[in-house]
Amino acid sequence: MRETPLRITEWPTLILLVVCYALWALGTTWAAQLWVPLGIVLATLGAALHSSLSHEMLHGHPTSNRHVNAALVFPALSVCIPYIRFRDTHLAHHQDSFLTDPYDDPESNYHDPAVWAQLPRWFQRVLMFNNSLLGRLLIGPMVGQIAFMRDDLRQILAGDRRVLMGWLMHIPAVGLVLWWVLAVGSLPVWAWLLSVYMAHAILKIRTFLEHQAHERARGRTVIIEDKGPLALIFLNNNLHVVHHMHPRVPWYSLPTLYASNKGRYLDRNDGYRYTSYAEIFRCYFFKAKDPVPHPLWPKP
Repeated sequence: MRETPLRITEWPTLILLVVCYALWALGTTWAAQLWVPLGIVLATLGAALHSSLSHEMLHGHPTSNRHVNAALVFPALSVCIPYIRFRDTHLAHHQDSFLTDPYDDPESNYHDPAVWAQLPRWFQRVLMFNNSLLGRLLIGPMVGQIAFMRDDLRQILAGDRRVLMGWLMHIPAVGLVLWWVLAVGSLPVWAWLLSVYMAHAILKIRTFLEHQAHERARGRTVIIEDKGPLALIFLNNNLHVVHHMHPRVPWYSLPTLYASNKGRYLDRNDGYRYTSYAEIFRCYFFKAKDPVPHPLWPKP
């Protein structure tokens, strides 16, 4: 397939990408020498922002060439998810009719009730804790990573070469990061690993209630009217229904698009809305918003 000629029009994304790498580089070198906790914070912010920028790249930003976009986020700062696997599963997730489906939505946190009923009681409790925001922050990165790698391993063993290729191409991307941490950086390995985990914990705040079980696909995607630091780290993906309706629109245009026709988007998602992440923390830090078994699926 012929590639579109290279066009670069989204300079805010490129500038933010430079800021992202600078934060991470400073966190793993100068800031770590000055004070290890400062290094951890900067490395965490850099890795979390890099994941959000990777999301922009897979949606066709900031250039018209998908290979250039992928190359811009090649160093795997967040380590755990291969870019190709992120791209494939996330684009599959954008089939709105499949949202929250335990089988067809790769990003669903719901389980088939029949499968849920067969799980050991201790594992059910782990997953129930993971459905509170506190649980999602503490164990969410580990639970999500294990599930993701388990599913990919099943596909590889079944002969899926694209999944295998995604992981093989991830090796040099992680290798580059490891070389920097071990040969150039000053941040202790344990502190760097902690920053990786913390970055994924921050990202779990975004995905915590992005989608809900709803009879109609249009009512499954949230709007969080937050304008604080988390909205920046998430590149305005908190306006999630706007992103799902306009996935080719760059991150910096989403707030204006939402403000220009707020009523339309809230009507689109049946009013599934929160005013801020502070409201979400108040409501769901200690309690689950949703059950783990999908509430609209037949129960065994």
